[in-house]
Parts: sequence; structure tokens; C-alpha cells
Amino acid sequence: MYVCPRVPDVTAFAPPTAVHQIDMRRGSDVRAGVYRFDIGEDVVTGWHTHHFHEVEYAIEGVAEVETESARFLLPPQQAMWIPAGVAHCPTLTRVKTVAVFFDPSMVPGTHDRARTLAAAPVIREMMIYGERWPINRPSGDATADAYFEVLATLVFDWLDHEIPLSLPTTTDPVVSAAMDYTNAHLDQVELFDVCRAIGVSDRSLRRAFSAVTGMAWRDYLLQSRLMRAMAILAEPGPTILETATRVGFGSVSAFTRAFRRHTGETPTSYRRRVLAGRERSTVSR
Repeated sequence: MYVCPRVPDVTAFAPPTAVHQIDMRRGSDVRAGVYRFDIGEDVVTGWHTHHFHEVEYAIEGVAEVETESARFLLPPQQAMWIPAGVAHCPTLTRVKTVAVFFDPSMVPGTHDRARTLAAAPVIREMMIYGERWPINRPSGDATADAYFEVLATLVFDWLDHEIPLSLPTTTDPVVSAAMDYTNAHLDQVELFDVCRAIGVSDRSLRRAFSAVTGMAWRDYLLQSRLMRAMAILAEPGPTILETATRVGFGSVSAFTRAFRRHTGETPTSYRRRVLAGRERSTVSR
């Protein structure tokens, strides 16, 4: 079993060499259902697709999900939408999640792309309650269908509430190398350092980065720093100051301002919320 790093690193994209199609159902008439993933190990699942749309809610731990166009962070108390047929590869770090699978006809017109979503309380609780109808149950039933139809309607509306927890990926060798170096040195990296390390000029890298990713290198750096910080804060241990320093902020105040603009809450409130959710999950078991 491949063991991933303790805190997921947002690094350059490795395109899939093989993609497996997985059908979670046992009964062919099952239109929707839930699968709970509860494991204490770190694991990379490999590239795969599903016949069904998937909404995955992170109860505890941190998941990192690659698609062919982006890399997503799924911290605790957030959710991710993965349309049917989209190849993806999750990296799971001591994760507990609940995934709901929907027949594509239940949430139509949503095949475009994966996205990370703020976990609305009512949808979160409905997903957890839906565990009584596992996706791999022998057959479907009217009660389950009615329940998941309501949840599918809520999810359809919920897809407009996307949160910025993804970074672009690329197979371009120059931009890929820049991403690698940037993410390996988040604590103190400057554009000059990246250019020197990969052997290109400042102007060339700026131009290539923007053309390939649609964003400036500086914006990529900030997004990557904040995503790494969210992963660190999801675990007990490092202080807010230590976290800020590890991802390259010169002060707690600068870190707090950037974090609030990005997530809508302070690092302290974010950590308190995700760790409280972790404790509730432990008690409920």
C-alpha cells in the first residue's frame, strides 16, 4: 500500500496511466445510496471513475483529490462534487468520509467538472442519515428513492456555492517544475528562486504560468499556501503562529487577513470548528 505524506502537498500533476471504472452497487435497480469510508491509514486509491455522481463529505482527516484539470483539497466539514465519468485520484490522510452516489438522472446537467463545496448543515446531516441505505444494498426501495430525490434537489442548488479549494494542474514541463519548486518551498519562496531553480527568466515564467494556468504565479502561491494551512490546521498540534510560518506568512495578522479573505473565517475559528466536528464524530462512534 502506498503511504502518502502526513500533510498533503499540492504538487504538479501526474497524468493517469490507467483509469478503472467502479460500480459501487450490488442491486441494478439502486438509484442512490451512501458509502462510508472510515480508515486510520493514509492511502492513495488510484485513478478511477464512477457510473454515478458522487458527493463526498469529509467528517475527519484531510483528502486531496486530483482530476485531469485540477487538484482539490477536501478538509474536514467540507464536501466535494465529482460528476459521473470524471476520472479522479484521492489521497486520503486518516480520513473518515461519507459519500452519496446519485444516478445521473437525479442531478441532471451537472457533468461539467468537480468542485469543492461548503458543507451546508442540512445537507451534511441528510448525507449522514442516509447511511441507512448503503449504495451496495441488494435492491432499491421507494422510501430510499424518495429520500435521495429530496437530497438530490438540495445538492443541485448547492452546486452554485463553490469554495476556492483547488489549484490548476498541468503537464507543461516548465510550469510543472515551477509548481513543484513552489510547493516544496512555501515557507520562503520568491519568483526569483523558482526561475533560478528551473533555469528560465522571470518574464518567460510569468508568461508561461499565466498562459497555462489562467492565473499569475503570485496568486498560485497564495492559494497553495492557504490550502496547505487549512490541511495543517485540521490537525491538533501546530499553533496558528507555527502554521503561518510554515506556509510563508511573515506575521499572524497577515496570515489571518489572507485566510479570512479566502475562507470567510479566521484560522482560529476554522480550527475550532473542524476539531469540534472531529470530537463529535469520535463521541458518536
